[in-house]
Amino acid sequence: MEKMSKSHEDYLEAIVMLGGTPTTPIRSVDVASKLGVSKASVNKAVNALKEKGLVDQPYYGDITLTEEGYSYGQSVLDRHHLLFTFLSKALGIPEEQADKEACMMEHAISDASFEKWVTYIKSLDLK
Repeated sequence: MEKMSKSHEDYLEAIVMLGGTPTTPIRSVDVASKLGVSKASVNKAVNALKEKGLVDQPYYGDITLTEEGYSYGQSVLDRHHLLFTFLSKALGIPEEQADKEACMMEHAISDASFEKWVTYIKSLDLK
Protein backbone atom coordinates (compact mmCIF):
# COMPACT_ATOMS: atom_id res chain seq x y z
CA MET A 1 0.00 0.00 0.00
CA GLU A 2 1.25 3.49 -0.80
CA LYS A 3 2.28 5.81 2.02
CA MET A 4 -0.37 8.11 3.36
CA SER A 5 -0.17 11.59 4.79
CA LYS A 6 1.26 11.96 8.30
CA SER A 7 -2.16 13.10 9.47
CA HIS A 8 -3.97 10.01 8.18
CA GLU A 9 -1.27 7.74 9.61
CA ASP A 10 -1.73 9.48 12.97
CA TYR A 11 -5.48 8.80 12.86
CA LEU A 12 -4.99 5.10 12.09
CA GLU A 13 -2.34 4.82 14.80
CA ALA A 14 -4.61 6.55 17.34
CA ILE A 15 -7.52 4.24 16.50
CA VAL A 16 -5.29 1.19 17.05
CA MET A 17 -3.92 2.68 20.30
CA LEU A 18 -7.48 3.17 21.54
CA GLY A 19 -8.19 -0.52 20.95
CA GLY A 20 -9.90 -0.26 17.58
CA THR A 21 -9.82 -3.39 15.41
CA PRO A 22 -11.93 -4.81 12.58
CA THR A 23 -14.28 -6.20 15.26
CA THR A 24 -13.92 -3.59 18.04
CA PRO A 25 -15.33 -0.16 17.21
CA ILE A 26 -14.26 3.04 18.92
CA ARG A 27 -15.92 6.42 19.29
CA SER A 28 -14.80 9.40 17.22
CA VAL A 29 -14.91 11.57 20.36
CA ASP A 30 -12.17 9.36 21.84
CA VAL A 31 -10.02 9.81 18.73
CA ALA A 32 -10.55 13.60 18.94
CA SER A 33 -9.51 13.57 22.58
CA LYS A 34 -6.43 11.40 21.94
CA LEU A 35 -5.17 13.58 19.10
CA GLY A 36 -6.27 16.91 20.57
CA VAL A 37 -8.42 17.77 17.56
CA SER A 38 -12.09 18.65 17.02
CA LYS A 39 -14.75 16.04 16.34
CA ALA A 40 -15.25 17.74 12.95
CA SER A 41 -11.58 17.08 12.12
CA VAL A 42 -12.02 13.43 13.04
CA ASN A 43 -15.12 13.16 10.84
CA LYS A 44 -13.24 14.71 7.89
CA ALA A 45 -10.29 12.33 8.33
CA VAL A 46 -12.56 9.31 8.80
CA ASN A 47 -14.37 10.15 5.57
CA ALA A 48 -11.04 10.25 3.73
CA LEU A 49 -9.99 6.95 5.33
CA LYS A 50 -13.35 5.42 4.37
CA GLU A 51 -12.72 6.40 0.75
CA LYS A 52 -9.39 4.55 0.94
CA GLY A 53 -11.11 1.46 2.36
CA LEU A 54 -9.30 1.65 5.71
CA VAL A 55 -12.21 2.32 8.07
CA ASP A 56 -15.93 1.72 8.24
CA GLN A 57 -18.36 4.05 9.96
CA PRO A 58 -22.11 4.04 9.64
CA TYR A 59 -23.67 7.52 9.54
CA TYR A 60 -22.52 9.14 12.82
CA GLY A 61 -21.70 5.72 14.26
CA ASP A 62 -18.58 4.30 15.83
CA ILE A 63 -15.41 3.76 13.82
CA THR A 64 -14.25 0.26 12.89
CA LEU A 65 -11.01 -0.47 11.05
CA THR A 66 -10.98 -2.68 7.99
CA GLU A 67 -8.38 -5.46 7.95
CA GLU A 68 -6.17 -3.28 5.74
CA GLY A 69 -6.69 -0.23 7.99
CA TYR A 70 -5.82 -2.24 11.10
CA SER A 71 -2.70 -3.63 9.47
CA TYR A 72 -1.56 -0.16 8.37
CA GLY A 73 -2.32 1.43 11.76
CA GLN A 74 -0.57 -1.37 13.62
CA SER A 75 2.51 -1.00 11.41
CA VAL A 76 2.69 2.74 12.20
CA LEU A 77 2.35 1.98 15.91
CA ASP A 78 5.02 -0.74 15.71
CA ARG A 79 7.34 1.71 13.95
CA HIS A 80 6.74 4.26 16.68
CA HIS A 81 7.47 1.79 19.48
CA LEU A 82 10.66 0.56 17.86
CA LEU A 83 11.97 4.07 17.15
CA PHE A 84 10.97 5.24 20.64
CA THR A 85 12.78 2.29 22.23
CA PHE A 86 15.91 2.98 20.19
CA LEU A 87 15.92 6.71 20.97
CA SER A 88 15.20 6.33 24.68
CA LYS A 89 17.06 3.13 25.56
CA ALA A 90 19.98 3.02 23.11
CA LEU A 91 20.63 6.75 22.83
CA GLY A 92 19.43 7.86 26.28
CA ILE A 93 17.10 10.57 24.96
CA PRO A 94 14.51 11.59 27.61
CA GLU A 95 11.24 9.69 27.04
CA GLU A 96 9.04 12.72 26.29
CA GLN A 97 11.47 13.98 23.64
CA ALA A 98 12.02 10.44 22.30
CA ASP A 99 8.24 10.01 21.93
CA LYS A 100 7.86 13.24 19.94
CA GLU A 101 10.84 12.48 17.73
CA ALA A 102 9.76 8.88 17.13
CA CYS A 103 6.42 10.27 15.96
CA MET A 104 8.14 12.51 13.41
CA MET A 105 10.52 9.77 12.25
CA GLU A 106 7.87 7.07 11.87
CA HIS A 107 6.29 9.05 9.04
CA ALA A 108 9.47 10.15 7.29
CA ILE A 109 11.56 6.99 7.04
CA SER A 110 11.11 4.81 3.96
CA ASP A 111 10.01 1.19 4.34
CA ALA A 112 13.36 -0.05 3.00
CA SER A 113 15.36 2.05 5.45
CA PHE A 114 13.05 1.12 8.29
CA GLU A 115 13.55 -2.60 7.61
CA LYS A 116 17.30 -2.07 7.96
CA TRP A 117 16.71 -0.23 11.24
CA VAL A 118 14.56 -3.10 12.48
CA THR A 119 17.34 -5.59 11.82
CA TYR A 120 19.90 -3.35 13.54
CA ILE A 121 17.70 -2.46 16.53
CA LYS A 122 16.75 -6.08 17.13
CA SER A 123 20.43 -6.97 17.18
CA LEU A 124 20.86 -4.55 20.12
CA ASP A 125 18.36 -6.46 22.32
CA LEU A 126 16.98 -3.30 23.98
CA LYS A 127 13.96 -4.78 25.70
